[in-house]
Parts: sequence; C-alpha cells; structure tokens
Amino acid sequence: MKASMQKRFLKRMLAWLMVTSAVAALPAGRAIGAEMQTDPQCVILLHGMGRTRFSMSQLENTLGERGYQVVNYGYPSTSAPIEELATVHIPKAIEMCRGGRPEPVNFVTHSLGGILVRCYLQDHRLPAGSRMVMLSPPNKGTELADRFKDLAFYRWLTGPPGQEIGTSDSSLPNRLGPVEMEIGIITGRKTYEPWFSNLLPGEDDGKVTVESAKLDEMSDFLVVDSGHTFIMNDPEVIRQIDAFLRNGRFETSK
Repeated sequence: MKASMQKRFLKRMLAWLMVTSAVAALPAGRAIGAEMQTDPQCVILLHGMGRTRFSMSQLENTLGERGYQVVNYGYPSTSAPIEELATVHIPKAIEMCRGGRPEPVNFVTHSLGGILVRCYLQDHRLPAGSRMVMLSPPNKGTELADRFKDLAFYRWLTGPPGQEIGTSDSSLPNRLGPVEMEIGIITGRKTYEPWFSNLLPGEDDGKVTVESAKLDEMSDFLVVDSGHTFIMNDPEVIRQIDAFLRNGRFETSK
C-alpha cells in the first residue's frame, strides 16, 4: 500500500514538473490600454523554484511595453541553499538593474524568488523608493515541504531550498526578520492541483496558502483567482503589479 502511494505521488510530481516547465512555451501577451511609464524605472524579475527566467517572459514583455527597464534574471534555483543563492545572485541582478546608479531598484518575484530577496535584505539596503511585488511567496513556508522533504524524488526535484521552506519556526522563511522596503503581495486562491491543495489548510493556490503568503511589514495584500504556477501571466495580476510599482498600492485592496 505504501509503495502504491509513493508511486502515485511520483507520477503527480512528474506531471507538476512537466506543467511548470511548459511556461516557457506560452506566448507573450500584450497589454491593452496600458499607461506608459514616463519616468523609466528598473524592475528585476525573479522566478520561482525549479523554473527558469522564461516563466517570467510574458510579464517581462508587458512591463517593457509599459516603459519599464526590465531585468529578467535567471538563477539555478535548486542548486544551493537559499542564503547562498541570495548572496551570489541578488547583487548581480541589482548591478544589471542599476549600472552603478543610485536610483530605486524594484523587484517582482515569484514564489522562492521573494524569499531570496528577503534573505538578501537582512544585511543590505536598497535605495529609497525601491518597491517589491511578491507573487505567491511562501513567506511562512509551505506544508508541502513538511510533508515531502524526506522523499528522495522531492529532494532531487527541489534541491537544498526544498528542505528549507517548511512551516516550522526553524525554517528559513520564518527565521528572517522584517525588511525595510515597500512590499505588495499578490497570492492566489484557485488551484489546478487538488492533490496538493488537499494537504494545505484553508485557501491556497496549489502550493502556498493565503495565510502563508502574508508578511507583517507588507504595504498591501491582494488575493486573486489564480493558481501558483501561472499567476505571473494573469492580466489582472500584471495590472496590479504596474499599479503597485507606480503608487505603492494596489488599485483594489482586499
């Protein structure tokens, strides 16, 4: 019976990997009626765990059309512990964005990407006026990591970060202190992965619960009808990202 359950889990994890990898093949959308950014700001995009920069391509294209300078930064998200990833890659992304200039540095992150920025900001500061929109971040960890961390396939699929994003007080997301930055968080309450949602308490997006996405220091919070994997491609989410980057608030708060 146990072997049968593990077999079913492995099949589902393989299906999840195939779905998340398929993002790169999605066509980029074009914003309709979007307001152009007249004073170009730099925005760094950071993808989630097990993904690549191509998962953020639609967002990259749309923000670029609205006048932002966009750095869609790819990093090996399962290759090293979160602190090491943050130490090595966040400064590189910031340098690509700023080019040595003192202007604000903005981030739009998906899932694990936001944890990297929080980790980096424990010991660093960004210029005044910098903002971040976090999409479906496991700010208090995810119960899926608690459940699957000892399975060999999960360890292979998620690498060291997969062992660090549980919900215990000792998990890395829960050990991070507040950061000095304007932060808007958008998370989903719709799932296309019921096999994962059944393991999560309350509303969730298939990977992260609504409650787990919150931060005490967040400036604004929004829950949308999107799932974890494709939330960055939702037209309403993109509209709200633009609103927060401009004004430090979402246009519709919940």
